Amino acid sequence: MLIPLAALWKKECLALVRDWHALAALFAMPAVFILVMSLALADSLSGQREASLAYAVLDIDATPISRALDAQMGDTEALRKTPSPSGEAEIRRQVRDREIAFAVIIPQGFAQQVGANQTPEIRILSDPAVPAAMRGGFRQIVETAVIRTWLAHVLERLGQSMMLPQLRHATERVGPPSIIAETVGRDGNGSAPLPSSVQQNVPAWLIFSMFFVVIPISAVFIGERQRGTLQRLRAQRVSFGLMLAGKFAPYLFINQMQAVLMVAVGRWLVPLCGGEAFALPATTQGIAALLLMSLAVSIAATAWALLIASLARSSEQATILGGIGNILMGAIGGIMVPRFIMPGAMQQWTRLSPMDWALEGFHQAMLRQGGVADILPSFFALSCFGLAALAAAVFLNCRARPT
Repeated sequence: MLIPLAALWKKECLALVRDWHALAALFAMPAVFILVMSLALADSLSGQREASLAYAVLDIDATPISRALDAQMGDTEALRKTPSPSGEAEIRRQVRDREIAFAVIIPQGFAQQVGANQTPEIRILSDPAVPAAMRGGFRQIVETAVIRTWLAHVLERLGQSMMLPQLRHATERVGPPSIIAETVGRDGNGSAPLPSSVQQNVPAWLIFSMFFVVIPISAVFIGERQRGTLQRLRAQRVSFGLMLAGKFAPYLFINQMQAVLMVAVGRWLVPLCGGEAFALPATTQGIAALLLMSLAVSIAATAWALLIASLARSSEQATILGGIGNILMGAIGGIMVPRFIMPGAMQQWTRLSPMDWALEGFHQAMLRQGGVADILPSFFALSCFGLAALAAAVFLNCRARPT
């Protein structure tokens, strides 16, 4: 069993080493994408039209002034307000579970600070997967709402006859509101690292490049079918399951090499070119989650490639089917356009793409400081996709086998 399997692994490795075009597509293309996109998008999101992001306001102060601030925070083109949660633990859970992108907490004593012309304090929670430019824009919206609420209170208190002198005196004493902003990690605390362009692009293009393993797998598989290699192996009583095992292991290894290279590009090459360095998870649980996600993506990508190779009758067909399929999954799954800047209706479609499941798992490990338990939904979804694709490939090849 082991000797035939080792021979099959050697055959696959030799075929892959000879295909320099496929190796370039697997390694050079995603490295260039990560470098270029990380640098190009580092500051450009601030000029983009934001999608309809959800937020909630938790009014702990529960006074007329705090309720006036809550009323100021209405829906806009970029923001959609959701019902107020029951408490701080609940609002942190909503941010952590991506039900909302932002949360505003009005603390106890807010009205007293406004009434005494003291600098009011507001707390903002945000999902770390939301870019810094959008978090900055939301902070400005909150600051504007606080200032408008304070001015309305001053005007109501002073009256029309004393408005100008007293308003001028009050504005000399009160500065902009004090905003305490934090991102919410896995444990609901503000411990997650701030994301950057490279934190978005490294996992996205890593996933995309892993799925392009369809090119070398389909080229080798179809070439063996056309040259009669598969028929000779069957004649030697080599089971199709063993053939698949012989193909799986080398390409799983290739995918892990891709992961190492893409992380190295983000961590060391991007900073040399003026960008921010890619940050790995800070905990052992996070590293383990990252490795599991890399394995799950590799299983899904390799099985998908075998299915495409089983469906296609020529290398050209495989390239077209695999290339178009990967591009569609990438476009829908938030690889090329991040989900949070898509229209609300289109964001629902991202759930249909395996690349979205993979990206969600990577974000759980890298941005939200999640552990193994947090990436299990993505891991199992990708594994089930891979098993389904593999079962379909086995069925197609068994059906095509001559009796």
